[in-house]
Amino acid sequence: MRAHAKMNRQGRIVIPAECRAAAGLQPGDDLIVEATGEGELRLRTREQAVRKAQEIVAPYLQKGHDLVQEFIDERRAEAARE
Repeated sequence: MRAHAKMNRQGRIVIPAECRAAAGLQPGDDLIVEATGEGELRLRTREQAVRKAQEIVAPYLQKGHDLVQEFIDERRAEAARE
C-alpha cells in the first residue's frame, strides 16, 4: 500500500484513509511511533505491539505456565518477607 502525505510546519501529517484501513488504525487509537531506519517510521497501536511481543515470546513458554501468576506469587512472597 502506498499513498502520498505532506507534513505541515508543526510536523503533523494526515495518514490517508486507505493506509489507516490497511493497518487497522481507528480514530482515537493511541499509537506507538518507532523510527526503523532513515526516513522510515512504524506506527502501531499498543494492542498490536503487545500482540507482536506475545508472538515473539510464545515459542519460549512452557505449556500451562502462567508468567503473570508466577510474577504475582513472587511479589507476594517478597512482601511477606519484608
